[in-house]
Amino acid sequence: MKILHISPELAPWSKAGGLGDAAAGLVKAIAGQGHDVRIATPLYGSVPDREKMTTLIESLTVDVSGDAAKAKCRVLQLKVAERCEAWFIEHAEYYGAREVYPAREDTAERAAYFGRAALDACLATGWIPDVIHCHDWTTGLVPVLLNHNLKNSALGRAASVLTIHNLQHQGLLSRRILAYLKLPESLFHADQLECFGGVNYLKGGILHATQVTTVSPTYAQEIQTGEYGFGLDDVVRRRSQDLDGILNGVDRDEWDPESDPHIAKKFSAKDIKGKADCKLDLQKQFNLKLDPKIPLIGVVSRLWDQKGLDLALGALPKFLRAGKIQFVLLGSGDAALENSFKKIAEDFPHAAAVRIGYDNGLSHRIEAGADFFLMPSRFEPCGLNQLYSMTYGTIPIVRATGGLADTVTPWSAGSKHGTGIVFNHADTPAIEWAIGQAIELFHLPKEFSAVKLNGMKTSFTWADAAASYIKVYKKSLKKA
Repeated sequence: MKILHISPELAPWSKAGGLGDAAAGLVKAIAGQGHDVRIATPLYGSVPDREKMTTLIESLTVDVSGDAAKAKCRVLQLKVAERCEAWFIEHAEYYGAREVYPAREDTAERAAYFGRAALDACLATGWIPDVIHCHDWTTGLVPVLLNHNLKNSALGRAASVLTIHNLQHQGLLSRRILAYLKLPESLFHADQLECFGGVNYLKGGILHATQVTTVSPTYAQEIQTGEYGFGLDDVVRRRSQDLDGILNGVDRDEWDPESDPHIAKKFSAKDIKGKADCKLDLQKQFNLKLDPKIPLIGVVSRLWDQKGLDLALGALPKFLRAGKIQFVLLGSGDAALENSFKKIAEDFPHAAAVRIGYDNGLSHRIEAGADFFLMPSRFEPCGLNQLYSMTYGTIPIVRATGGLADTVTPWSAGSKHGTGIVFNHADTPAIEWAIGQAIELFHLPKEFSAVKLNGMKTSFTWADAAASYIKVYKKSLKKA
C-alpha cells in the first residue's frame, strides 16, 4: 500500500509531546513491513537537518482562498527510513517561528494549511496514496476535504484514518476556515463541524474519516463517556463501530538501555548491573545524596492538569522529610506547578531536585537511573514514559486509566508478578498509598528484582502496532 501520514509533529525534527515520537515510530514500522510511506509535517523554524533535505516541489500553490502569495509553499523531502520519506511543508509566515503550537490570530489557517498542502503535493507529484492517515486535531479537516472538495479527484479513492492522540485538544476555531478551505457552508451545522459557534476540527475528522483510531483500548472506551469525552463523547459513540484502540510502542532505535548513548552505563535484562551506575550518575548530576539504598523516583512530564502531578505535591514532602525517598523531575508547563516543585527542591536540597525545561539526554538518564517512575495522570490516552520505564528496568507508578491501565500489570505484596504499582483514584491519598507500596517493594530485594525484570521482558513494539494499523487500513479500503 501507499500510505500518507499527516502530522503536526515528527520526532526528532519537531516534538511538543508524545505525538512526535508516536508518529516517527509508527511510520518507520509500517515502512519496515514493506509499504510505501510518506509523512507530511510543517517545517518549523526549530527543525534541524535542513542541509540534508532536498526539494520535492520548489513552488506549490495550495488550493486555499485569500492572499495568493500566502497560498504558496515549498515542499522539502528527507529520507526517514527505507521506503519512508518525510515531506516538510515550508511556509515562513505560518511555520517560520520555532513553536509547534503558538497562540496566534491565524491559528485556524495555520493548522489547516499543511494538511491541504500535503494533499496538493500528492496531486502535483502523482504519488497517490491508498490510505491517508491523519494525526490529531490539526489534521481533522483533511477527511472533510477528501469527502467534499477532492471527492472527484485522484485522491477521492483514498481511504482516511484519523488517530485521536488526545481528545482534550480539539481545535475549536473560527468558522472562517470553511471559506479558507473552500468547504461548503452547509457543513456549519451541529450535526457536522459546528461547535459552540465555531468549527471543531477534531469533530470533523471523527465524523468524516473512514476509520477512527485512538492510542489504547481502554482510552477508546473512556472517550465514549461523559467523564473523558470532553463534550465529544456523543460524536465518538456515533462512530463506535469504526473505532479501534491500538497501543503505541517503543522505538528501540531511540530507547534501548543496551545501546543508549545518553546513559552512564549500558545494561540489559540479562546483565542489569549497569543500572546501579546509572542511578549513581543521576544522583551526582542532581547533587543528591549518593546512596544506592534509598528509592529514587523520577518524573519526565509536561506540568499541566492532565498529568495529575499537582496531586503529588501533597504526598511527596511526607516521604522526603522522613528520608524514605529521593525525587527528581524534568518538565515544564504551568508556572504555578513549576514553582511548587522548585519549592520542594529548595526544601529538600539533597533529596529532591527539579529541572525546568526539556533535555532529551537527561530524560534518558532519568529513565535509566531512577528506581521508580511516577505517572499519576487524571487521564492518559496511551503514555510512552511507562513503556520507556519498563524497558529500562524502572518500575512505573501509575493510575489505572487509558493506556496506563492497558500496559502496566499491578504488583501486590508477596508476589513476584506484575510490572508496576497501580492505583485507582486521582487524589493525594491514592498517590501516598502508591509511593508507600513502592518503598515496600524496594526493600524486598527478590520481588523488586523480579518486577524490574518483568517490565524489561515486556514487549510493546511499533511492529506490533503497525500490524494492527495495517488491518485498520485494509478495513478502511473496503469501505472507501
